[in-house]
Amino acid sequence: MYDASLDQFKSHTWNFNPINNPTFYSYNQGNARQSFGIRNFRVYNTRRSLYYPQQYYDQFNWFGLDLRGSKRYSIKSALRGRVAGVQIVEDEMEVEEITMFNSESDLDEVVTIGYGTQKKNDLVGNSIKDSTSISLNEQPNFDNIKIRKNLQETAFFFPQLKTDQAGNISFSFTTPEALTQWKLQLLAHTKTLESTTKTLTTVTQKELMVIPNAPRFLREGDHITISSKIANLTEKELSGEVILILTDAISGKDISSKLFHKQANSPLSEEPEKAFSAPAKGNTQVLWNLSIPEDVQAVQYKIIAKSGTFSDGEQNVLPVLSNRILVTETLPMWIRSNETKTFTLDKLKNTSNALSTSSSTTLKNHKLTLEMTSNPAWYAVQALPYLMEYPYECNEQTFSKYYANALASHIANSNPRIQDVFNQWKSQDVLISNLEKNEELKSILIQETPWLRDAQSETEQKKRIALLFDLNKMNSELQSAMRKLENNQMTSGGWAWFNGGRENRYITQHIITGFGHLNKLSVTLSAVEGSKMIEKAIEYLDAQFIKEYKDIRKYDVKTDLSKDHLSYTQLHYLYMRSFYSEIKKSKEVETVMAYYQTQIQKYWLNRSLYSKGLMALVSHRNKDSKTASEILKSLKETSITSEELGMYWKSNTNSWYWYQAPIETQSLLIEAFSEIENETEIIDNLKVWLLKNKQTNRWKTTKATTEAVYALLLQGSDWLSVTDMVDVVIGGQHIEPSKLENEKIESGTGYYKTVWNSQEIKPEMADVTLTKKGKGIAWGSLNWQYFQDLDKITTAETPLKLSKKLFLKTNTDLGEEISEITEKTHLKIGDLIRVRIELRSDRAMEFVHMKDMRASGLEPINVLSEYKWQDGLGYYEATKDASTNFFFDYLPKGVYVFEYDLRVNNAGHMSNGITTIQSMYAPEYSSHSKGERINIERF
Repeated sequence: MYDASLDQFKSHTWNFNPINNPTFYSYNQGNARQSFGIRNFRVYNTRRSLYYPQQYYDQFNWFGLDLRGSKRYSIKSALRGRVAGVQIVEDEMEVEEITMFNSESDLDEVVTIGYGTQKKNDLVGNSIKDSTSISLNEQPNFDNIKIRKNLQETAFFFPQLKTDQAGNISFSFTTPEALTQWKLQLLAHTKTLESTTKTLTTVTQKELMVIPNAPRFLREGDHITISSKIANLTEKELSGEVILILTDAISGKDISSKLFHKQANSPLSEEPEKAFSAPAKGNTQVLWNLSIPEDVQAVQYKIIAKSGTFSDGEQNVLPVLSNRILVTETLPMWIRSNETKTFTLDKLKNTSNALSTSSSTTLKNHKLTLEMTSNPAWYAVQALPYLMEYPYECNEQTFSKYYANALASHIANSNPRIQDVFNQWKSQDVLISNLEKNEELKSILIQETPWLRDAQSETEQKKRIALLFDLNKMNSELQSAMRKLENNQMTSGGWAWFNGGRENRYITQHIITGFGHLNKLSVTLSAVEGSKMIEKAIEYLDAQFIKEYKDIRKYDVKTDLSKDHLSYTQLHYLYMRSFYSEIKKSKEVETVMAYYQTQIQKYWLNRSLYSKGLMALVSHRNKDSKTASEILKSLKETSITSEELGMYWKSNTNSWYWYQAPIETQSLLIEAFSEIENETEIIDNLKVWLLKNKQTNRWKTTKATTEAVYALLLQGSDWLSVTDMVDVVIGGQHIEPSKLENEKIESGTGYYKTVWNSQEIKPEMADVTLTKKGKGIAWGSLNWQYFQDLDKITTAETPLKLSKKLFLKTNTDLGEEISEITEKTHLKIGDLIRVRIELRSDRAMEFVHMKDMRASGLEPINVLSEYKWQDGLGYYEATKDASTNFFFDYLPKGVYVFEYDLRVNNAGHMSNGITTIQSMYAPEYSSHSKGERINIERF
């Protein structure tokens, strides 16, 4: 039994018909014949795909069953009960209407009206007296009136059933004290599955009822109107008094006098007590205007009405939110090789002017934080343990483990200082997830987001770096992975994705290409058997290469070979084969390769970025320098070069196919430019984009990680060996990281953080000058935190940009119309408001949280939290009491507009809050909209 109003969110019905419709649904495949003594009973798997299982239950189906159909097996029922108890009696085969009676010993005057007709003289309790009004000169006594406090929405589920000797079933429960309609769902069945279901409704109500219309929360500094409807269900007019009692929910002290507010030109008395008069079978309304102070955290309200012998009261608690918010203004900073740059956080610089104006006297400094990372290239190395720890035993992942260990061994042995860095990492807090770093700078705790498990997973992966770079363990893992690959190689020379499957050409090409990468990095195989394994695999791939070529004319010998027949698989093969020029090719292979080279020369222009990279490398290695140069020239012309983001391509975005992955594509293009032209400036620019992507994203596939690490280690300048720290001057003060108190410098990355408290912050500290000595890039951020009133916050300008507008939504003869809400807009109770948020992002980001606050007098229309898709963007929208939250797993570069509706519920003059957005992976990328106040009139 539950509050019937919940059906407005998600309806809940039971249908049970196992005899006429013996098809049940399960998530496991299989048959269950002769189950329950019924023939032809089967269990079907309804999973349409791996990612989108079909669900046949709703949120209020606590039993988790999909009960379909209907069978009219009735059970004669008589439901006699009190508000504190209900008794069910089972008898013959007909349904008798349920009647509920109240008890004098329970809640004062509460009457439950059942499914059928209720006569007034059947009611037990206080009878209706002729004296239905009291003199207003008498001081009413509210002390002994019982107040309703238990307002939960669920009365019971899974009741405790009891049977008597005759087989009659009864159960008891305590009804919540809400005055509402309740929905009772009953299901009964015999051992042979003869069954019936019954849905009944009952109402808990009183002759005199108080029905408050209170907001979900209050906010400091707001003026808000709280109203209450007083309903009269008697046959006589009722007159009496109603009182609003306000207490501090923490201390228990009466604070009514602090909250009552007298508005100018208002005819309403702001006394706690008010007179009312409600007509017979009618209702009336009373209002109180409140002004919310700044020194109360929660307000408990009691609204009590009394008329003669009739009375009612309701009690609840409203949290009081601060109108001040901790604002974080962020300034991302970056610098290239041998550069000096100055960055300015304009809002902090203008603080001295802002504080001198009356409009900004509420601003109060909190903290100023400087973060610097002198060598971000090491973040790529920190991604290596992910390859080693990947949980699945498929052949691609087995090779990734080999790749990670071989690369780690090569890195550790190539430079003695690198091994020292790894040893220092073990004893520092370097190896925690970027999602978990800098909690104090984030708008929401990671524990409150959908990404907690991602953060914990990444931290665990990073902590494995001590194991990864243990030389003895590396040798053991290398031998183990190589042994698995050898054992899993099929007689044909290919590998299946998972053992037991057919050989997979793409997986085989991916593994052999990876061995080619290792050879290019001078990472040799650990055994002679490895080279034999590669030769056997290439023999298989050569045969598949020829077979696909012959299949062009398999079904039509007249097929024109001059047309474009260069598939991505054939192109990937040519790239793989170019690493192994020492392995002899058959004449047939050479002939087919020559054919495909002509295809490259003819059709390269219309191919994707990834294809162009492959074609350029294949052409260069096949001595076709003209085609390779033309492709690179085209790539330069279509690229974008940004001072911060480096060199990249607008079309390099995620899509469905393996050749449409941004990290792998950028890595391949780095390889192409490095090998063909070897212009260090271009290569370093390309590497900048790769590392800037790592700043705001998690490389979440083994293939992306292997390709990115390969590109960063092989190409351009040697960034890992750089040891010089970035020279930092802030507000004329030179920062010496080695002398910072309680701050440690991370080995390798050179990351450190220093903080200034409120009294130490000065406007001149808004200027930061960075000087980078040596090669590579560096980045950092300046984060200024301050407290400010919501309605006085101004818009922030960062790579993430937000704007928020409110519109009044009206329906006309021409359809829906919206008009922007300004200071001159007259809003009233019941109006619909459309919130429009425009978000601009100049780069792709992962794990982004956007929070939109709202005024206390506004109610959301959509109250169900759910995952949504909009214009190709997926996000989770969660509606809370004081805000609507948006969680983006992946936010591509672009402009996005979000809209949702609110209903005006309470009058007053109140703060509407702000909208904030922040990358949880890199909190220096954040933004917020400006604050506003809205004015809502009563009539």
